[in-house]
Amino acid sequence: MSSGTATVMENAGPKVKKSVALSGVLAGNTAVCTVGRTGNDLHYRGYDIQDLARNASFEEVAHLLIHGELPTQSELKEYVRKLKQLRGIPAQVRTVLENIPAAAYPMDVLRTGCSVLGTVLPE
Repeated sequence: MSSGTATVMENAGPKVKKSVALSGVLAGNTAVCTVGRTGNDLHYRGYDIQDLARNASFEEVAHLLIHGELPTQSELKEYVRKLKQLRGIPAQVRTVLENIPAAAYPMDVLRTGCSVLGTVLPE
């Protein structure tokens, strides 16, 4: 190996190391999210993410993040109704998705749908 090659390899940058040195260190704090408050944890608006994952629906957590509190039953019903109204799929995207084989890998379908959506609604 020539000295030029060794220099290039040495200057390639530091090696990435996995470390637990920051375990338990407060990593972030916002009104929406707290990371590392009591160790290796994540809280949304004061609720432990593990509790939310076990006990709350997607819509409940979305409402919590956007509105600052978990919804009442009537608020949840209205929020779900509102979200359903926003779920329309343009006809061109629907056509493409309906023509993808049923056995296709879900992430491939999602990527394809997003790509087509980006051409139909570029904003």
